[in-house]
Amino acid sequence: MNSRRQFLLGATAAATALALGPALAAPAKPQIEVWKSPSCGCCQGWVEHLEKNGFEVKVNDVPGPADYREKFGLAAQYGSCHTAKVGGYVLEGHVPAREIHRLLKEKPQALGLAVPGMPVGSPGMEVESGRVDAYEVLLVTKDNRASVYQRYAAKA
Repeated sequence: MNSRRQFLLGATAAATALALGPALAAPAKPQIEVWKSPSCGCCQGWVEHLEKNGFEVKVNDVPGPADYREKFGLAAQYGSCHTAKVGGYVLEGHVPAREIHRLLKEKPQALGLAVPGMPVGSPGMEVESGRVDAYEVLLVTKDNRASVYQRYAAKA
């Protein structure tokens, strides 16, 4: 009697686990699509940073990455060497993965995030000396106004 009860409980647990398996599986990685120059090493470094930090990245090597920034409505003043999209947001430049995860969690009303220029020490722009220039990650609104989303301090 006891072994039958154990069998039924085990079978029920197994059936429940099978039914819920997909729901209990790890969530899919957020997908980022990147438009970059085929010869840009720092852009590739940023892509590798994203992959190491939980993103699935689709890379598009294009002759004019800035064309995509313009197409997505981001003003030239926020420009860098590559443009990306994730979760309906535009990403411009060497935005740290930490801020992208935060953006996707908080879901602000915005066009996206930008790190204008190419600050030394930002993801993909690392140098052997370990130097990091101070830089800001900007939250850009749909009317192209920006506020500081995160500041990164300089390190010698």
